[in-house]
Amino acid sequence: MNTSSSGSSRLQFAILIATIVAAGLSQGLLLPLLTVILEEMGIPSHLNGLNAGMLYIGTFAMMLFVEPLLGRLGYKKLLSSGLIVVLIALVLFPLFPNLWVWFLLRFAVGMGDSALHYATQLWVITSSPADQRGRNISLYGMSYGLGFSLGPLGMTLKPYGEWLPFAAIAFCFLIVLWLVVTFLPNRRAEKPATGATAERRYAKAFRWAWFALMPAFLYGYTEASMNTSFPLYALKIGIDAHWISFMLPFFGIGGLLLQLPLGILSDRYERKNVLMAAGFIGGIAFLAIPAAGASVWGIALLFAVAGGMLGSFYSLGLAYVADILPKELLPTANVIATYLFSIASIIGPNLGGLGIQYVSAQSMFWALGGLFLLFTLLGFAYRQKHAAQR
Repeated sequence: MNTSSSGSSRLQFAILIATIVAAGLSQGLLLPLLTVILEEMGIPSHLNGLNAGMLYIGTFAMMLFVEPLLGRLGYKKLLSSGLIVVLIALVLFPLFPNLWVWFLLRFAVGMGDSALHYATQLWVITSSPADQRGRNISLYGMSYGLGFSLGPLGMTLKPYGEWLPFAAIAFCFLIVLWLVVTFLPNRRAEKPATGATAERRYAKAFRWAWFALMPAFLYGYTEASMNTSFPLYALKIGIDAHWISFMLPFFGIGGLLLQLPLGILSDRYERKNVLMAAGFIGGIAFLAIPAAGASVWGIALLFAVAGGMLGSFYSLGLAYVADILPKELLPTANVIATYLFSIASIIGPNLGGLGIQYVSAQSMFWALGGLFLLFTLLGFAYRQKHAAQR
């Protein structure tokens, strides 16, 4: 009985991991791929960035009602719905290569991705035994990072047909959808708290843990800027498009390699200090990228350093939140972190596109480096007044 239950749990976890890998693949590919295609179509940089931001507007929009939706549908139906929405959009992208149609499709992808992320993350958290929860969440985060890092490699299929990268990711989503529908059980979720009490919880969680929640904003801004604005930067300084798919994965690879070591360091030493040190080194790496010029290997190396320091910023930030807040405020803090991530992901491509268009191609790295150095400075001012109940 126990063996059967254990095997079923492992299968469920494996399917959830496969789902998040597919989600990472789609986001890692679509951001640079659509940016390059729109650039080749002659779309201005600021409209290109605005189009990319629609994905995160969709993510933000879904978060406004995803909690009650989960309560009505349950995990499996919400997850399946998100997969279907993204799958349909992937099929439609190459069929309708039009800026305004892509605004709608990117919005739809954002909503679908948000739904499947929310469902899978909560499913992993609530179904994991207490003594394995940290390990499982780390594997979850690393799986998304792996998919996101490998996603840009799909651009190498573009010379054989612009539809081929979309078809490859759509096929992955089709397989995952089959696994979810066939093997995952129907599981209901508890209804979220609403009303004035919930509003007070949001205010309290943010007031107590604002510094620990900042990494969610910074990670969202960095992820969106790197995958949307960097292709524009590379093309502006004379780097061929085929090198973009080679360089971008170095950021994710750096994060994958150092995610576990940084997590161990943050367990042994004060988590705030690890975040500040990582933010400082990552910020310096971003500021150094313009000095590398058009050197592919120079940029790739700096990407690896920045990614290694900042690739686990989101998860380290949430771990620090857990150090600060009592357990009853942690779900609230996770929703706040998602909102901050979405807002930053909307701002990143638009600010990056405007900066490249009207200021300088290097402005995106000045902004990234400046934000992380500011975060480090704010760390000296932040004083933890509350601690989570152990």
